[in-house]
Amino acid sequence: MGTLAFTPGIDAWVRINPDETVTVFTGKVELGQHIKTALAMIAAEELEVNLTRIRLVSGDTAQTPNEGYTAGSMSMEFSGNAIRNACAEAKQILLEKAVEKLNTEMENLMVKDGVITDTASGRSLTYGELFGGKRFEVNVMETGFLKAAEEFEIVGRPLYRDDLVAKVLGEPCFVQDLELKNMVHGRVVHPPNYGARLVSVDSGSVIQLPGVIKVVRDGSFLAVIAEREEQAIAAMNQLKASAEWKSGPNLPDQSSLMTSMKSQPHHSYWIKNGTTLEEPPPPMETPSNAAKTLSATYFRPFHMHAAIGPSAGVAQWVDGKMTVWAHNQGPFPLRAAIAQVLGMDGSDIRVIHMDGPGCYGHNGADDAAMDAALLARQVPGRPVSLKWTRKDEHAWEPYGPAMVVDIQSSLDVEGNLLDWNFDVWSCDHSGRPRPDREGGSGMLSAWHLEKPFKPLSKPRSKAPQLGSSRNAEPLYTFPNQRIVNHLLQETPLRVSSHRGLGSYANLFAMESFVDELAHAAGADPVEFRLRHLEDERAKAVIQAAAEKSGWEFWKKSKTPDRGMGMGFSMYKNRASYVAVVVDLHVNRGTGQIFMDQAFIACDSGEIVNPDGVANQLEGAFLQSASWTLKEQVSFDREGIISTDWYSYPILRFPDAPRVDVTLLNQPGSAYMGVGEGAMGPIPAAIANAVFDAVGVRLREIPFRPDKVKKTLLLN
Repeated sequence: MGTLAFTPGIDAWVRINPDETVTVFTGKVELGQHIKTALAMIAAEELEVNLTRIRLVSGDTAQTPNEGYTAGSMSMEFSGNAIRNACAEAKQILLEKAVEKLNTEMENLMVKDGVITDTASGRSLTYGELFGGKRFEVNVMETGFLKAAEEFEIVGRPLYRDDLVAKVLGEPCFVQDLELKNMVHGRVVHPPNYGARLVSVDSGSVIQLPGVIKVVRDGSFLAVIAEREEQAIAAMNQLKASAEWKSGPNLPDQSSLMTSMKSQPHHSYWIKNGTTLEEPPPPMETPSNAAKTLSATYFRPFHMHAAIGPSAGVAQWVDGKMTVWAHNQGPFPLRAAIAQVLGMDGSDIRVIHMDGPGCYGHNGADDAAMDAALLARQVPGRPVSLKWTRKDEHAWEPYGPAMVVDIQSSLDVEGNLLDWNFDVWSCDHSGRPRPDREGGSGMLSAWHLEKPFKPLSKPRSKAPQLGSSRNAEPLYTFPNQRIVNHLLQETPLRVSSHRGLGSYANLFAMESFVDELAHAAGADPVEFRLRHLEDERAKAVIQAAAEKSGWEFWKKSKTPDRGMGMGFSMYKNRASYVAVVVDLHVNRGTGQIFMDQAFIACDSGEIVNPDGVANQLEGAFLQSASWTLKEQVSFDREGIISTDWYSYPILRFPDAPRVDVTLLNQPGSAYMGVGEGAMGPIPAAIANAVFDAVGVRLREIPFRPDKVKKTLLLN
């Protein structure tokens, strides 16, 4: 039922307007994944109205259903199903009312673009005439009114997003661009490092600066409000220069991160057949008939979300009520988090989602909104626009957690796999704002107040497919599987949800090691995968990617220093199937990896908008490749040192290969998430292609040229 289980009323999802438009509501938000376009297409299809008549309202706590976070590639699965069923049932109710009004039989009615016609008499009624402005006041019953896939006229056809023109032309469209009457501007002076506390600051000279309205200090929360943005920036810089801080505890040595992660206190959980067992994990044992035993360790560092634009938020405090405009992923959870910190009732806070520079995961958007809300109470009635700097974003956003994966497997004399041992080492992956029984807060500024909130408590994420265990279980039919999630109790850096959670590192390790096993067994990597799969849809995407890339021809015509590699996954072992083949070449002299082509085959169930799905896969490839080749959060004992694009490089236009996408549509089947599902196979495909090109295994991300060159020299 998707979100209908929590919000079953039709009126929560769809409204017929007197002007012949239809308003559709979703608690999910647009993050660049085309979700608003896809949901509008679903509604238009089931209601049988032209798409131009659909008005979609998303992520507004005063209007839309509470659908939590837009995360996990589940928007179509939840909101898509809810809207589809609500609209189908709404249309059926409209038809029943038309039967009464037109005094006819149901079988005589025909609907086209919101016009119901009685084919027997020729009379007709529009949706607006029949029901405009009224409420349905019934729940969605899911009684079989959905259109069959073969009847679709809108769903399944490519459609471009109508919001792209403004973004391409640079027109105001983000929360950073929001201009409200009588608006003022705020800036926060963040501490120099984790745990630092403000000792003193010269606010007297700052308040004298042009345009400065107020200097705000609450414990170690230090900020300024000014009439104009450049005035706020100047005041922030002067405050920063005069502030004296007591530094926080030192960070550990980054060079020993892999080793230290495996020696930290942790809880170990045995995952078997999709279940976390309470009994202790079994020890690893090498089979007695093993002819070859392979083992390897893979590493993923801390990664930033690295949104191109730093986080921002706008807030306004009027008569005891707060309105917040934010580009975060969960308006309702953000409302609850702000209410907790401000000591307000959630009903007195309205959060409205606005577009922001793309980010998949929990970055600084919630924190910037919280900062804006804190400042808005200092200037009642006036909207406050609060923007983070690039350094703020890089140094203070929650990062994707580092992970270490150990794998060991054995082969018999005939090259058959005998066992599979997979050990994951990482911390909890969720620091999003949420209700906390111990009174902690996930909001950065809440930790810096005079009466600070504790960080969120850390309940143990034991469930499979959450956090670091996501995609730790192979879809392959490997014998004697032993999967253990070693959940670290602490982490040196601030971390939270990052696109795909643990699936990126787990699939990088798994699919790289599968390639190693295939070569050790003397088997073709594609054939080896197919041999260990029973799921026909999984086999189909692997075969599609291999065929599109010319895999068989490539293996017969290989050239020096050029390689081709594959990676595969079924996201969360229940969502989209994705197979990726990367064609690249390596410069042995410099260690530079040049990606030439990428081929992606995807089965995401029933496809609503092929263009949107292809866009997600292309974007996922570029982001995952960027993590793999370039990205790593750097820190020293004093704090974060990757605070700009030079110290935290990302993939650039000249680095991007041509990406060829093949979609395996499954009309009539369930919607399956797309974007996150493509992240994991990509690093493995790149690593496997490098091995094919120059014969070395890259097991530590990122694959920067100096690391590749060093590996080549050692082999």
